[in-house]
Amino acid sequence: MWDQRYKEDGFAYGTEPNSFLAERANLLRSPILSLGEGEGRNAVFLATLSLNVLGVDGSSVGLEKARALARSKGVEIDTELADLSSYNPPENFFNSVVSIFAHLSSDVRQRLYPRVERSLKSGGVLVFEEYAISQLGRDTGGPKDIDLLTTTADLESLFPNCDLILSREIEREVIEGRHHTGLSSVIQFIARKRTEPDSCDNG
Repeated sequence: MWDQRYKEDGFAYGTEPNSFLAERANLLRSPILSLGEGEGRNAVFLATLSLNVLGVDGSSVGLEKARALARSKGVEIDTELADLSSYNPPENFFNSVVSIFAHLSSDVRQRLYPRVERSLKSGGVLVFEEYAISQLGRDTGGPKDIDLLTTTADLESLFPNCDLILSREIEREVIEGRHHTGLSSVIQFIARKRTEPDSCDNG
């Protein structure tokens, strides 16, 4: 599906960063892992802030466009082609992890997110935005399969060794290319990994 979408002319979700991510970019430190990076708009934006970013995605077409976008902006990003259902990031490596509209099935979330938490260094920050279950029925973007949507409680439960900074469901205008346009119901989630060794390095 994603190779076909990214083969379309132009950029499916535009070239500007997600506005929630842009507003919270001051929380992020290198190195950054960006899950489901797609065509690169968010990784490239972070690179323009002199941050080091690894964009991981399952679409080679998307990542090729991401690298081209980076070149056009005069920055560099790292990319990795990987299936997120089996992706295993290095432990205790990243200072930040970003996930913007990277919708995964519940079983993949159960496998991947504990690995993501372990990949964070103590004090590292997660910044996620996803469509909420209440987005179903709207034609402004997002999956039509409820299993690909989430709740604040779900995200909180999957990152037990992190302290919440923000966890909310809100309605907001999302204007991102052809496929995310209009009033949307989204989950916004920010958390920081605890610094106590006994509570941060397990799980």
